[in-house]
Amino acid sequence: MTHEYRGKADIEQLTAVNDFFNGARFVSDIELWGKNDYWATPIEFLARDAGDCEDFSIAKYFTLKEIGMDVSKLRITYVKATLLNQAHMVLAYYATPTSVPLILDNINKHIKPANERNDLRPIYSFNADNLWLARTRNEQLNAGKSDQLNLWRDLNARMAKELE
Repeated sequence: MTHEYRGKADIEQLTAVNDFFNGARFVSDIELWGKNDYWATPIEFLARDAGDCEDFSIAKYFTLKEIGMDVSKLRITYVKATLLNQAHMVLAYYATPTSVPLILDNINKHIKPANERNDLRPIYSFNADNLWLARTRNEQLNAGKSDQLNLWRDLNARMAKELE
């Protein structure tokens, strides 16, 4: 998949990656990994063809990165899914730093602008470099580096071992 979409328009890449990964099964971490919270590497996710919302978002993020998308346009975003009244994770794509992001989600499988997703309330977001806290629905404050997140550090360490 990665070579086929390298150099294509961002929306083509987003659509292909979102559609591909949304074909996997949703399975809770406790059922799949025997842990309350586990962030699977893309390889682990693909091997099981299953995961929870974090796994979908992470796999989409790293696949888009591999295709060549500028990761400064991508943020893995922790939200509250208000209709489900639970924590959830999605991938947000920002065409420009100030644009309304497009949301790639495994619940609502259609890519939609965030302002059309009133069912999601952002809490924090991150990418390979930075961490942001949502102050309001439309305002985010830089809160430091993403390596402050233990699960993100652990995920990246496991991914490095997979490449050895």
